[in-house]
Amino acid sequence: MLVKLSSKGQLVIPKPIREALGLRRGTRFHVQVDRGRIILEPQTASPADALYGKYADADFLTELEEEHQQEIRDEAALRA
Repeated sequence: MLVKLSSKGQLVIPKPIREALGLRRGTRFHVQVDRGRIILEPQTASPADALYGKYADADFLTELEEEHQQEIRDEAALRA
């Protein structure tokens, strides 16, 4: 496929290629030149990077405390 360099130095990766490689908005690339060729390698995010901020609104501590209190009540009920 033929693509054109924009005045800002940008290239558009054609949709069939993006879909085939699973590229999404924000994908980062390692760029290098090898024997006159430009090589773009998509960089996959680490699992930690992929989850960063995903659960920012979750209150896991409160949920764990409530679960623990319920377990204590359940055990007490079994002993009674």
